[in-house]
Amino acid sequence: MPMTPRGDGVDPAQLVDGNPVATFVIDAQHRVIQWNRACALLTGVPAAEMIGTTEQWRAFYAEPRPILADLIIDGALEGEVDQFYRGKFRRSSLIDGAYEAEDYFSNFGDGGRWLFFTAAAIRNAAGEIVGAIETLQDVTERRRAEAALRDSEAHLAQIVDGTSVATLVIDARHQVTHWNHACEVLTGTPARKVIGTNNQWKAFYPTARPIMADLVLDGAGENTVDRFYHGRFRPSVLVLGGYEAEDFFPHFGEGGRWLFFTAAPLRNASGEVVGAIETLQDVSERRRAEEALRESEERYRRLSLIDSLTGLYNSRYLHERLAGELERAARYRRPFSLLVLDCDNFKQVNDSYGHVEGDKVLQALAAVIGQGLRRTDSAYRYGGEEFVILLPEANGEAAFVLAERLRAAFAEVRLKAADGRTFGCTVSIGVAEQRLDDSGEALIRRADEACYAAKGAGKNRVVLQGEP
Repeated sequence: MPMTPRGDGVDPAQLVDGNPVATFVIDAQHRVIQWNRACALLTGVPAAEMIGTTEQWRAFYAEPRPILADLIIDGALEGEVDQFYRGKFRRSSLIDGAYEAEDYFSNFGDGGRWLFFTAAAIRNAAGEIVGAIETLQDVTERRRAEAALRDSEAHLAQIVDGTSVATLVIDARHQVTHWNHACEVLTGTPARKVIGTNNQWKAFYPTARPIMADLVLDGAGENTVDRFYHGRFRPSVLVLGGYEAEDFFPHFGEGGRWLFFTAAPLRNASGEVVGAIETLQDVSERRRAEEALRESEERYRRLSLIDSLTGLYNSRYLHERLAGELERAARYRRPFSLLVLDCDNFKQVNDSYGHVEGDKVLQALAAVIGQGLRRTDSAYRYGGEEFVILLPEANGEAAFVLAERLRAAFAEVRLKAADGRTFGCTVSIGVAEQRLDDSGEALIRRADEACYAAKGAGKNRVVLQGEP
C-alpha cells in the first residue's frame, strides 16, 4: 500500500526514509512498503531486496516466522505475541495497541546485536488497520554496560562475601545491598533480615539511629558524627569522607564486645556518592589486654607507693604529695598541718618480744591511723617506727585534736605475743601548722621537733609546735 503525500506537500515516504531511526512499514497484506536507509544499514539488507515482498523475516531470523509488525497486522493478542517473544515484550505505554520488545540477534554485525523494537498499527480514517510500522534501535552498548555492571556487582559481592572481615554495604537510599557471612556471625543477624531494608541499625542499637555508613552516605561533618560517637571516632586518614571509630556494644556475645569499625563512601565514575561500605572488627581481646595492662600498671604504681608492712603510703610518695598540698594551701590561703608520730620505747618492744611482735605494733598503729583519718587526710610510714600524716584544711588546733584522738586510741590497743603475754605501746606525736615560708622539709622538721619535745616531756603525748 503506497503512502500518499499529505496536503502540505510533505511525502510520508520521505519522512520514513529520512528518519535516523531504523524504520520499515508493511501494508495490510504484510508486504514491505518502506525500508529506510537506517534500517538497511542496521540489518545489512538493502531496501531493494525487501520492498514489495513479505520476507521481512529474512532480515532477522533464519526461518520464516512473523515479526512484531506482522503480529500487529494480525491483531494478535498477548498470548500469541508471547509465543514468539516470551519474556521479552510488553505493551507500549505510549501507543494504544502497540508492543515493544528487546531481543538479541546473533547474525547482526560482529558478534550479534541487541535491538529494542516497537511496532504499532497504521489505521485509515475509519479506524481499520491498513498497515504497521516498526522501529528498531541498537541497544547493544547499553546491554553490555548493564552486563558489565552486573559482573562488577557480582565481583563486588564475591569480594565482600569472601572476606573474613565483617562487611556491609548500603546504597544511595540507605538500603542494605551486602551483608556478608562474617557480618552475620559477628552481629548474630542473618543477611536475609536486612538486605533490601533500612534496618541495619537493629543489629547494633536498641532504637533507630544512623550507623556510621549512614552518616558517611549523608556526607556528615565531624560535628554531626560527634553527636553519635562522641570522643570515640576520628576522620579516616586513608579515605576522603570516611570515618573510623571504636565503641562497646553490650548485647554482642557474652558480656558485650568492643568493635573497631570504618565507613567510607562509594562513588560512581562521576565521583558522586552512590553508597557506603562499612567494615567491623572485634577488638575485645585487645581492649581487655590493654585494660589488664592498665590495671597491672596501676597496681604496680600503687605498690611502689605503698609500704608493704603497714599498707600506708611510703616516704617516697610523701615528698611527692606534700609538695602539692603545700602549694595548694599557699595558693588558696587555706590551713594545712602535718603530724609526726613515733612509737615510744619501740626498741624495748623488739628486745622483749621480738621483731615479729614489733611489726605487729607498727601494723596496729597503722590500723588506728587509718580508722581515725578524714577522707582528705593521708598517712605515710616515714621510716622505722616513725609516721607522718598530712591534714589539709586543718589548722594547728584542729590537728592537735585529731592527734590526741589517735594517741588515746592507740594507747588502748593490747597485743598478744607468741608466748601468750599481752602488751601495749604508746605514741608521741608532734604537730606543726604550715607557715607561708615553709618548705616541705621545714614543716616536717618542725613537727619532728615537736615529736621529740613530746618524748622529752614523758612520751605518750601530743605537742603542738610553738607551744612552751
